[in-house]
Amino acid sequence: MSEKYRFSGPDYLYFVTLTVVEWADVFTRRAYNELLCESLAYCQKKKNLTVYAWCIMTNHVHLICSAPKLPDVIRDLKKYTSRFIVDSIKNNPAESRKNWLLWMFKSAAGKSASHGEYQFWQLGGHYVELSTNELMEQRLEYLHQNPVKAGFVEDPEHWYYSSARDYAGQKGRLEIVLIE
Repeated sequence: MSEKYRFSGPDYLYFVTLTVVEWADVFTRRAYNELLCESLAYCQKKKNLTVYAWCIMTNHVHLICSAPKLPDVIRDLKKYTSRFIVDSIKNNPAESRKNWLLWMFKSAAGKSASHGEYQFWQLGGHYVELSTNELMEQRLEYLHQNPVKAGFVEDPEHWYYSSARDYAGQKGRLEIVLIE
């Protein structure tokens, strides 16, 4: 992970954005969303990742989260999901964009010495320490409004792959800790 990101400690919350290379719309398929959700749930159980809010968009993911070794957890999450989502794309006979997606991921990997045959996620990620209540509220609102502003739903809680459902009193896809 780049030295420009400073992680102050396990009690700090971060707004994290992970983006698919070339902003490819991969998360339009339920199977790929489910792989990412399963990976997040694994990190919650096995790597002490605490998720306070999350949203999977078609080509990127937003998290408000914390962990004792957050950079390591995010690195492992990206490595695992990259491999398994690419494998899922390869093995999905109904994936109409298979050749194009694999070409794009292979092309991206060719630009980076640190990747194998395919690169799914953009290098690094965007991390913002949520050091004030104002910043926390702003990022939580932004995260939940993302599918609304994109025109996918009228109300944030209607987006299945988001913690907006939990904040609206419904059962969401992942276990989260609500920000009070």
